Amino acid sequence: MKITFIRPCIGRVKPDQPERATVEPLSIAVLSAITPPDVDRAFYDDRVENIPFDEPTDFVVITVETFTAKRAWEIAAQYRRRNIPVIAGGIHVTLIPEEAAQHVDSICLYDGEYVWPEIISDMRKGQLKPRYLGQNSAPQAGFLPDRDIFKGKKYLPLKLVQFSRGCPWDCSFCGPAVYFNRKHYHRRIDEVVREISTQKLKTVLFVDDNITANQNRAVELFRELIPLKIRWGSQASIEMTSNPLLMETMARSGCVGHVLGVESTVSENLKSMNKIPNLNNSLDKALEVFRDYGFQSWAALTVGHEFDTPETIANLIEYIIEKKFAFAAVNMLVPYPGTRFYQMLADEGRLLFDGRWWLHPDYRMNRASFIPAKMTPEQLSEACAAGWERFFSHSSIFTRFIDRETNLSSVFRAGIYLIYNYIFRWEYYRTDSLKFGLEANGS
Repeated sequence: MKITFIRPCIGRVKPDQPERATVEPLSIAVLSAITPPDVDRAFYDDRVENIPFDEPTDFVVITVETFTAKRAWEIAAQYRRRNIPVIAGGIHVTLIPEEAAQHVDSICLYDGEYVWPEIISDMRKGQLKPRYLGQNSAPQAGFLPDRDIFKGKKYLPLKLVQFSRGCPWDCSFCGPAVYFNRKHYHRRIDEVVREISTQKLKTVLFVDDNITANQNRAVELFRELIPLKIRWGSQASIEMTSNPLLMETMARSGCVGHVLGVESTVSENLKSMNKIPNLNNSLDKALEVFRDYGFQSWAALTVGHEFDTPETIANLIEYIIEKKFAFAAVNMLVPYPGTRFYQMLADEGRLLFDGRWWLHPDYRMNRASFIPAKMTPEQLSEACAAGWERFFSHSSIFTRFIDRETNLSSVFRAGIYLIYNYIFRWEYYRTDSLKFGLEANGS
């Protein structure tokens, strides 16, 4: 028996122009690791290579996010035309299973590793069920990801590791908050250490939703990372800066910096989205603490909230430049299915593209998918584009670079800063106005 794993892309500007700035998909390595050794496995990453649809296989497994859903269903259709059963899982499948079920033979809801043995057994018998119900729990209990499945593929030199899943906060626009039901699950620390040491990982990105959600466990993890002498980053919320022990241990463990959920500097926006950590903690003070420890910071922004205007968005961009954030993602706020934000917009008749922006043939990357409260969709799209262009302008990159406490504190950090700023700049211009899927882009 042979299983082919697929990681879809969002889309491509040209059929022969794959992505360059991408990382290994950890979920594929996890499923490969728990697949019995007598099962043949293949993996194709649609982001960096073309999929050989005519290559013989018995089953296809696709991991689906909302931004890749359209391409995922295109891929599924190709295989089903060849009478090959397709199974889909991932956060998008869990949030909107009725859509997924129309495009594949079987769906898996929630985390799939706990129901994977049952799926394998049903594959062997040729009796796949239409739906499998996984469970949310600690990641990778008792096994290490199979990174051998990535051999020969060109990825950024970052190794993805997971310590925890979920987040206790309840931001209105957040898909993972719905997926994990505000629960937070953490992995055994000795298994994290074993993975990093035995697989000889040196530069690690923890893909946790909020690595410091359980601060006591985070301190324990960071203590165990100190002897490994790695460099690492992750995503966390700003309330961590009020815990000196946590910050000190984090610094000693090799942390380079974090993605911080800044979202907005308008207090009314923070209240409307229920961004509790940012309401309860001063962002200015948190950033001062962050700089005191020499951490580089990545601002995760979402623009288009209820009290946003073109002016507030422009002010937000100037703020993060002034604070010398190393990186930023100026994300257009999008209504993910299943979230309170999506439901509010649906109730108020403010959704565009028939409420299915991720499938609509006219939707483009970095374009508004709903009617904002205080500006037009066109104004929101223009303000978001202006924010990207301003933050990643040559003058901004130079201004932010001149910071001896963070971006110039070592040759490594200076190199990371310059390389990734220009990668992100290139990626924005490459994908701006991109249609989702390959068939929409002439493939």
